[in-house]
Amino acid sequence: MTRLPKHIAIIMDGNGRWAKDQGQDRLFGHYHGVVSVRKIVEAATEIGIQYLTLYAFSTENWDRPEAEVTGLMTLFVDTIAKEVPDLHKNNIKLQFIGNLNMLPDHAKKALADATTQTAQNTGLTLVIALSYSGRWELIEATKSIAQKVKNGELAVEAINEEVFAENLATKGIPDPELMIRTSGECRISNFLLFQLAYAEFYFTETRWPEFRKEHLVEALLQYQSRERRFGKTSAQVQ
Repeated sequence: MTRLPKHIAIIMDGNGRWAKDQGQDRLFGHYHGVVSVRKIVEAATEIGIQYLTLYAFSTENWDRPEAEVTGLMTLFVDTIAKEVPDLHKNNIKLQFIGNLNMLPDHAKKALADATTQTAQNTGLTLVIALSYSGRWELIEATKSIAQKVKNGELAVEAINEEVFAENLATKGIPDPELMIRTSGECRISNFLLFQLAYAEFYFTETRWPEFRKEHLVEALLQYQSRERRFGKTSAQVQ
């Protein structure tokens, strides 16, 4: 318990394939994926994780079939409305990152209301990456920094990693130490490209609708078995 990561990021993958195996449509998998979100948020809170970032919907996901996208937006809004009271009661702070301007108005309102309602909570910070793209985030950060230089607010020589991080959507949030991806895919799919530079990666064949606390604990045990050197030698770290 003394070697827990402060921040875990999860790519929740496999809803559609899990549903297909059940002989159901993809939305069936997404609905069951919500159950896994609830279980993992509960487990992360119980274990003592401080930040949990979930990759819910990428900018590329807008290209999926219209019926699936519409169903997902409805699911997001309904789930937020249903879960926020319990999240608030359990002192969980909600934060959303991504190109939220792409969302329909009713979804944007639901996200804004949830953010406001939980803003003062001091327990787990639950970050939902929604309509998110790592490349989009890097471009937006670059634009922000360039504008500050143009306005005379920032010298080019002063730009460093800390300045860049301050202009990301995750401003104020520590980088993830552990990134988990479910469903057997071994890539990061445009997720937190700057922030995952030194994260430990854990890939599991378990599909997201079946991912539970015991799977999270297994990932944590793997994380704790690894030596994090950050470019140093083992002797230096020890």
